[in-house]
Amino acid sequence: MPNGPLHRHPAPPAPGVVLTAITILSLFSLSPVLGWRPWPNQKHNASELVFSGSKKFEGSSEFVHLKYHMGPVLTANITVHIIWYGTWQRAQKMIIREFINSISAAGSTRRQSTVSGWWKTVQLYTDQTGSNISRSVHLGEEKNDRFYSHGKSLTRLSIQSVIKSAVTSTTRPLPVNPKSGLYLLLTSDDVYVQNFCQSVCGFHYFTFPSIVGYTLPYAWVGNSAKLCPGVCAYPFAVPDYIPGLKALKSPNGDVGVDGMVSVIGHEMAELATNPLVNAWYAGEDPVFPVEIADLCEGIYGTGGGGSYTGQMLNDADGATYNMKGIRRKFLVQWVWNHLLNYCTGPNALDQ
Repeated sequence: MPNGPLHRHPAPPAPGVVLTAITILSLFSLSPVLGWRPWPNQKHNASELVFSGSKKFEGSSEFVHLKYHMGPVLTANITVHIIWYGTWQRAQKMIIREFINSISAAGSTRRQSTVSGWWKTVQLYTDQTGSNISRSVHLGEEKNDRFYSHGKSLTRLSIQSVIKSAVTSTTRPLPVNPKSGLYLLLTSDDVYVQNFCQSVCGFHYFTFPSIVGYTLPYAWVGNSAKLCPGVCAYPFAVPDYIPGLKALKSPNGDVGVDGMVSVIGHEMAELATNPLVNAWYAGEDPVFPVEIADLCEGIYGTGGGGSYTGQMLNDADGATYNMKGIRRKFLVQWVWNHLLNYCTGPNALDQ
């Protein structure tokens, strides 16, 4: 969502609409378009909330009314600019960089479950001219904010101030690209963000010219390793309140970052299809949009739905994943295919 929740069950959406200067303060007293969490505090996932229980596994069909609301989508080559906020290890950065670079990696001649294959579902979405979302997604410039310029506790407004600092810095500022730039603010495991671990693990929205000087699509995702891995890094960690549930082994040996990868994928898919919160979403109220990743929270494979993640893959060392990158493996939730009317992913058994 324009703010992201978990993989499995959704958090209640936070408001997000195209704002005027008059409505900015009232919106932020609530929050931006929602975030997401891989593990639910609620009984049902986002698709179940929309379908009221009438749904097939891997989502629903006739009960979903995803609509295009005539706003822009990211059809130009997408450049992802990362802001590393806080303390990050080189190995952690490499995992996230490879996931993003894998989106546009050349596909194998053999049939494989790949990150680029996952993005092909996102590419199916178009704007009002019929232009598809870009296949090209590449890393751009990066900015390190290792001294916590805005502290270790951030609000939604201060997140925009962090982005402003990155694009207006006197030394190596991030380039400003409102049409094809995607700004990804990643906070380290010792940083708390408003509503983190409670209703969100990440979210996306757009910056306000009154704060940043530009309207830029952005997403925030936090490393939950210290604060709430059982909430935001599920299924590589499990909630303490669910006895007997065993955590799965993460594919890259870092529970917090491996959990972040799926949230990053969730938010990037929604940023591409709904960057200004006026393009592709279900529901009649743009303040509470249900977007293409919200509809598939917690679904990672065939048969997924409710509290079941679906059929995933296991590496030789016992790690769980569902798609391959350039060299690494990742576990990333599926997204909604509006042509088929259900959730799809590259590891589907019936494609």
